[in-house]
Amino acid sequence: MLGTAPVTAFLAITDSSRASLFYCDALGLRRVYEDDFALVLDAHGVELRLQKVPAFTPQPFTALGWRVQDIEATVSEIAENGVAVERFAGVPQDEEGIWSAPSGARIAWFRDPDGNLLSVAQYPGETQPR
Repeated sequence: MLGTAPVTAFLAITDSSRASLFYCDALGLRRVYEDDFALVLDAHGVELRLQKVPAFTPQPFTALGWRVQDIEATVSEIAENGVAVERFAGVPQDEEGIWSAPSGARIAWFRDPDGNLLSVAQYPGETQPR
């Protein structure tokens, strides 16, 4: 029923100017429009609605992630744009902050200005992101 319907992703933000700088300038997403309720971005064909809220407590788990072809290059590029990789106690991450999962996936996490936990991941055997 919904298998062919486009997906819209949602995150909460408290400051649309700050969120725009992060998502558009630091991460490279395209701004679609903004209204009183949301800042709407294009995340490679997926509508990302950053909902404007007066206050927000982020969840402790990953809220949104991207599949990438070259995780080292991606982590390096976002770091050059001022985005810091998160480090977690008990998770063996390399110098760049990338964790190698038992499945062979390689994952790095970072936070947006409101504390939403985001990730980039490279999966074994994939030459193109899905």
